[in-house]
Amino acid sequence: MTWIPLLLIDPSPCLRYLILKELLNRPKEDPEVIELLKLRVQDPLVKELIKLQKPNGSWDSFSISRIESKNSVHITSVVLQRLGFLGFDSSFIPIRKAAEFMFTKQLDDGSWQMPRRDILVDEENSYQMMPVQTAIPLLGLLMTGYSTDKRVERAFDWLLEQKLDDGAWPVGISAGIYGGIAGYRHLVHSKFGCRSNTTTVLSCFAYHPKLRSSNEAKRALDLILGTNIKLRNTLGFTIARLLGLEKSFGWITFMAKFDIAHLLNLCWRVGASINDERIADFITFIRKEQGKFGLWENKRYPQASRWISFDLLRSLSNLDFNKEWISLEPKTPFQAYIKKKRRF
Repeated sequence: MTWIPLLLIDPSPCLRYLILKELLNRPKEDPEVIELLKLRVQDPLVKELIKLQKPNGSWDSFSISRIESKNSVHITSVVLQRLGFLGFDSSFIPIRKAAEFMFTKQLDDGSWQMPRRDILVDEENSYQMMPVQTAIPLLGLLMTGYSTDKRVERAFDWLLEQKLDDGAWPVGISAGIYGGIAGYRHLVHSKFGCRSNTTTVLSCFAYHPKLRSSNEAKRALDLILGTNIKLRNTLGFTIARLLGLEKSFGWITFMAKFDIAHLLNLCWRVGASINDERIADFITFIRKEQGKFGLWENKRYPQASRWISFDLLRSLSNLDFNKEWISLEPKTPFQAYIKKKRRF
């Protein structure tokens, strides 16, 4: 496995810790694991974030680069997602402070409030409800270990109330009707389902130890897998954003990029099987893009290459031949916008 030394020379103690724990299965008593556990807080990826945290536990747009938002709930959730990906949980004091801030902003029905009109783009301004208004804040809490909190359960109840009958989640409700779906966010087997909203909600389910294997999670994943897109330029986009390299922006478009690396991460967490032809095709595509030394290169952000390689290797090692996985949606070629035939 040529990737082992190439990954372990990375300067980030967070990455080296995750590699030892999740790829090499080192026990927590391992001396090197113990050493890296202590060094993690000195990682620049972590140290700068903690330095910029506000006294109330939040982060804002003036202190966090690459997060283009004026909404402190959105920004704080993205930071929590970043810390969760780096391996931190609710035992970390800055995360506990941030989580309490997030919960103070939660409404009685379990949701989080729609952003102010001046924060939304024109496409979003007409909506009175969007599933991502709750899914984005919730994801940060789930990735940092708050899955058993009663307040998180109420958020899931709210999300389930917004689910369409076909198992997808809509872009939102405007004037009492479901909003139209832009072609690039369309789910090929759902009339009103939005791929970006459905992917964000599914990510929440995937990080819940019990709900990850629920029928709702399996159905949402099945619908997303029905979209057959293979893009090299978006491979690892989600990881690059978690690291603060790619910009984080938008509500409706929060997970609009079709990132196969992120999709495979959801597949193993939900319990999908590599017997599924659609998943097998994605794995074949991934293998072809793997470099000769076992890593996946990110040409836009080379410093993200080892992180993306770690994430893909973790997904590939966790995917198995799950006999309980049943797929219902066929593999369907995807075209964001159908070309109109010329009249003349």
